[in-house]
Amino acid sequence: MRRIVHFIVALIVWLLLTWSVTVQNVIAGVIVAALSAALFGHFFPSDSRLMLNFSRVLWFLYYIPVFLIHCFKANLDVAYRVLHVNVPIRPGIVRVKTTLKSDMALTFLANSITLTPGTLTVDIIGNDMYIHWINVASDDPEEQTLIIVKRFEDILKRVFE
Repeated sequence: MRRIVHFIVALIVWLLLTWSVTVQNVIAGVIVAALSAALFGHFFPSDSRLMLNFSRVLWFLYYIPVFLIHCFKANLDVAYRVLHVNVPIRPGIVRVKTTLKSDMALTFLANSITLTPGTLTVDIIGNDMYIHWINVASDDPEEQTLIIVKRFEDILKRVFE
């Protein structure tokens, strides 16, 4: 079942990205979607019905601009630190806690943190994530979790769990 859902999602993404419904494009899309489903279908969640839940799709669509806004703000912060020599940086690796349980949710959270300039996910052990942070703003682990993780975690919980 999950490979079928993977095939359908891949075909829809293909058609949206190419923005054309010609015969050649649909045939190519079917081939690419079938290959994608065959090779990567086992990475899809075991309960594929979760991916078709309308509220989860809406929360994911909400997540995209939230991520882009935080990414843009982090880009400005890092650029400011690079261009202004007197702005102090305090790099370090911090341990933050997450309440996410599913592998897909943890992967999205780790990638969201890594794609945000100034932070890099180093490791995930259980509910602990180790993050390299360009400017450790607090020594309190709860505040670090609030600054780095909570902005994405609450939305990702509604999408994946």
